[in-house]
Amino acid sequence: QVRLVESGGGLVQAGGSLRLSCAASGSILRLNVMGWYRQTPGKQRELVAAITSGGSTDYADSVKGRFTISRDNAKNTVYLQMNSLKPEDTAVYYCVGRMVLTITRVPDEYGYWGQGTQVTVSS
Repeated sequence: QVRLVESGGGLVQAGGSLRLSCAASGSILRLNVMGWYRQTPGKQRELVAAITSGGSTDYADSVKGRFTISRDNAKNTVYLQMNSLKPEDTAVYYCVGRMVLTITRVPDEYGYWGQGTQVTVSS
């Protein structure tokens, strides 16, 4: 079994930075893909970024060039470095994982979800 716990959310001014962390209990070596979704009220969940065990990544167009995803299998942790934050980045951010090797943007295809962490960007 794998449990995902996010941390690092908070309130930041536009233009600022935050770093989210996701600590996995159990071995994340079996989670070949890990990533971050976000959701705001009334909107669909959006895949922000994902990374494979081999280091391949995928980003939402809205965050390319501003966000960076990375992972440390030795520490069982996945990170999301968020720079140049905008008010529209405000959302609850969820860490996700799946065992299948390929990245997908379909939320139901991720079998593991964290509890979520709030990110609020003020203008």
